[in-house]
Amino acid sequence: MAVQKSRVSPSRRGMRRMHDALSSKQLATDPASGETHVRHHVTEGGFYRGKQVVAPKTKVVDED
Repeated sequence: MAVQKSRVSPSRRGMRRMHDALSSKQLATDPASGETHVRHHVTEGGFYRGKQVVAPKTKVVDED
């Protein structure tokens, strides 16, 4: 079993853990559609930086 060489102080432990906290996702609003989306990602409607780059998905209606 691994045994530490010397005790780690609470200050030193805190300095090591300082960057472990998760940050919230950065959100942006598309100027063309007004949708809120994650930055540097395409919106649900297929817009990126105000331009239509992907055709939006259409729902398939299955009729029996």
